[in-house]
Amino acid sequence: MTVYDFSNKVVLISGAGRGLGRRAAERFGKSGAKLVLNDYGEEALNEAIKTLESEGYSVCGIAGDIADEQTSIRLVELAEEKFGALHIAINNAGIAQNMARLHETDSDEARRVIDVDLMGVFYAMKYQIPLMLKSAEASGLPSAILNLASAAGVMGSPNLAAYSAAKHGVVALTRSAALEYATKSLRVNALCPSFTRTKMVTDILETSRHGREVAEAKLLAFNPMGRLGEVDEIVQAMLWACSDDNSYYTGQTLSIDGGLRTS
Repeated sequence: MTVYDFSNKVVLISGAGRGLGRRAAERFGKSGAKLVLNDYGEEALNEAIKTLESEGYSVCGIAGDIADEQTSIRLVELAEEKFGALHIAINNAGIAQNMARLHETDSDEARRVIDVDLMGVFYAMKYQIPLMLKSAEASGLPSAILNLASAAGVMGSPNLAAYSAAKHGVVALTRSAALEYATKSLRVNALCPSFTRTKMVTDILETSRHGREVAEAKLLAFNPMGRLGEVDEIVQAMLWACSDDNSYYTGQTLSIDGGLRTS
């Protein structure tokens, strides 16, 4: 794997208690970053922080629901209090929905998905950006935001209508913010993975009305590579997208999907 140097960067990662966020925290920490972490689950977050601290990384964090605006406020305040800056944000926290046709989707569930997956990203960027601009002005170091969207955010996704709508919204937020801050040393991009081997994906398959095996077979039948993505394949793209080497890369949707969008 390519080795990146983030030793001069403060990196905020939401959804860092497990899956992609947990692995991203490990990789950014190993690359020298100071870490500000969040997860909905306090136990998972504390375990992640404890492990990372034992490996010698500079890390702090706050548990909380990213759909609550106050969580984003507190996270940015923590970054400034502990490290005096914020240079990179990985807005990774999100939830899935039960697989169901639109007219069978529970309305409360749809609202919750949009609150977490879309409004959570809006709140995050709203409070991250001012500190990032301040940090860039003070240090001369560029900043980057990477929002976790999905292949479902750039194409239709049957049986996942609310989730797809939320992720399309994340892409729109990303592109709009990229244009607003293009001259301010702040790049904003979206990562759009296809189904990856995480617990969230496993849970989606388990709740399918077709059953786990049939749902997975249907899912993979449309993927040219015929397999799920692996966590490290997605996290490697996170580091690449946030690297200062990509100083001309903004407003983009980076698809890591086994060729799904070309099929």
